Amino acid sequence: MEDKRSLYGEDEIITLDFDDGESFECGIMGTFELNGKEYIALDTLDDSNDVYLYEYVPTEEDFELLDIPEEEFDLVAAEFDRLMDDPV
Repeated sequence: MEDKRSLYGEDEIITLDFDDGESFECGIMGTFELNGKEYIALDTLDDSNDVYLYEYVPTEEDFELLDIPEEEFDLVAAEFDRLMDDPV
């Protein structure tokens, strides 16, 4: 876990808290826009290679993460994959 943690600054790590009481830390890979909405990609800091995608809504004090509706998720995931495949 320490190897993945070193990829992110302290202010780039957030804790996701789920309704079932489970929580874990993720690194913020970045945000991206698609069809007028902003999304965020979160990298789990455990041994898995899981990435969580959420709609990202800035607020006055911080930000809010919203679940992506099922009918939009494949499009958002495809855009994330495209961005990850594009050379910088």
